[in-house]
Amino acid sequence: MVKINGNPVDAAGKTVAQYLSATDFDIKRIAVERNGDIVPKSKYEETVLCDGDSVEVVSFVGGG
Repeated sequence: MVKINGNPVDAAGKTVAQYLSATDFDIKRIAVERNGDIVPKSKYEETVLCDGDSVEVVSFVGGG
């Protein structure tokens, strides 16, 4: 299990891109942190989520 935004998710073995494609996140307006490190968008296709990983997906909201 992978903890994503504090919730256990069965995403081990999937890439970040595979996980995100099954969600409603706008890939252009998010940042992904895996185990305390930011995952560059260019690495989403090759970054594989592993059992025990802690992932935070943060959406940017415009305004002012």
